[in-house]
Amino acid sequence: MVIKIDTNSQEFKAEYAKTVAFTDKVCKQFGFVYSPESEINESVTMGLTRNKMIYNKRYCPCFMVEGETDEERKVANNRICPCKPALEVEIPSMGHCHCGIFCTPEYAKDHTIEKEAALISHTHSRGLTKDECQALLKQQNVDSDELISLLEARELGMVDFILVDVREWMEYKDRRIKGTDFLIPTTSFYQALSQIDDKKDSNIVVYCFSGSRSAYCQQIMSSMGYNHIVNLGYGIVSYNGEVEKG
Repeated sequence: MVIKIDTNSQEFKAEYAKTVAFTDKVCKQFGFVYSPESEINESVTMGLTRNKMIYNKRYCPCFMVEGETDEERKVANNRICPCKPALEVEIPSMGHCHCGIFCTPEYAKDHTIEKEAALISHTHSRGLTKDECQALLKQQNVDSDELISLLEARELGMVDFILVDVREWMEYKDRRIKGTDFLIPTTSFYQALSQIDDKKDSNIVVYCFSGSRSAYCQQIMSSMGYNHIVNLGYGIVSYNGEVEKG
């Protein structure tokens, strides 16, 4: 059965205001800030409000509420905001709760910079700042526009990173991204990796043809103690910047 609640009703609006006051109190109590994504905050707040009206508790809206009675729901250990997993595991380790509404100030700041860096990279309205470069290099993946912007920033001395091609020698000779520093073929990966075994603390961007081989190499390098590995998602096939041959 689908329970329908009129979000324009006075009852909902009144309860929504109480939920906002509640989440404000949580932020103040634990030193959190709201997500930089206003849509996330609104969606989660509406979900908490809905659950409060239905169950009389602010169950986490990102999980199913199990149990038909109050006792059954208590036994099922449903998440009630602010939930224990968020306070003890998610926020300390990831910087934000599962739903995303509560963040550490550091995560919110970094996330805001990442958003701005992505916007600048895709519009090319200006060059990246140092903070924006570092934000991109903290991601698991970058796309073509972001790598182009990073290479431009490297040319200007704004950032330092190593660009590694993990394809085979024939592919490298046929076409490679201009600015590639090392060829470390996947088929002889461990032997060729010795070229950069002294650079485990360096920022490294890896790429292949479509992004799958480099993602695999990214995982291996991370397990070997390389600390800052970024993959070019979708590989050189998606790259719109300058390439070299020969």
